[in-house]
Amino acid sequence: MRIGLLGTGPWAADTHGPGLAEHPGVRLVGVWGRRPEAVAALAHTLRTRPYDTPDALFADCDAVAFALPPDVQAPLAVRAAEAGCHLLLEKPIATTVAGARAIADAVAARRRASVVFCTLRFAPETAAWVEAQCGTDNWLTGSAEWFSPVFAGSDSPYRHSTWRRERGALWDIGPHALSVLLPPLGDVTDLGAIRAIRGPGDTVHAALRHTSGASSTFTVSMSMPAQAAGVSAELRGAAGVSNLPERAAGGPVRPYRRAVDALTEAAAGGRSHPCDVRFGLRVTEILAAVEAALDA
Repeated sequence: MRIGLLGTGPWAADTHGPGLAEHPGVRLVGVWGRRPEAVAALAHTLRTRPYDTPDALFADCDAVAFALPPDVQAPLAVRAAEAGCHLLLEKPIATTVAGARAIADAVAARRRASVVFCTLRFAPETAAWVEAQCGTDNWLTGSAEWFSPVFAGSDSPYRHSTWRRERGALWDIGPHALSVLLPPLGDVTDLGAIRAIRGPGDTVHAALRHTSGASSTFTVSMSMPAQAAGVSAELRGAAGVSNLPERAAGGPVRPYRRAVDALTEAAAGGRSHPCDVRFGLRVTEILAAVEAALDA
């Protein structure tokens, strides 16, 4: 499968680019980004071609992968789908419901395959845990917490991310929390019943009710000191207590390659991964409702 990369930032350079360039099932056709000098540099590193326009890249590809801010990604993803490309999207797929729905509608209209890269759903250890919990009945409660030090004095390259500073942990990390809570507990029943409060910095706490009858909470923050950072999720019910396992060492490239596997399988007419554009749309709807509850 011929695939193109849109984006030139740290996530593109450290995860998407290597994951695509080294994947045996795809050929990285080229790179496009908003800064020509960065496009040229990344294309050179990845030994591929720089593109001047996204539409030229779409024309040469069967699929495209995005490493762009969500509201830059959204209209370009619509154009890519309309050009006939399968989509490997970043989370969130958009920060507006209208933007997310436009992508989902374009994918459906052109019958394209789509995958949204939620890391925990593609890391083997955590993906297996989520799948196992979906086969267990009578969960009563769930919780997910993701505490990151990105904006707490860390040297993370993402501390300079404009969209992350503007939209905060709710939109950057919230999709991860929902990606492990929704599969075993079911969809959120009433968006208007969501309750949420703000904590220190960009910390957000939210409470949800699910179609299974279970309730859940999630807390996300990129304002946590490094010594207090961590990721956890827990389910409780008749089966006891189940905790999200730790991911193996090796970083996000391995999970990203599995996301590429999922896209190539779906594009070939195989199984559609649960983390597709429809899931991405629902995540945006839920996060928008959480944001509305914060402002109520």
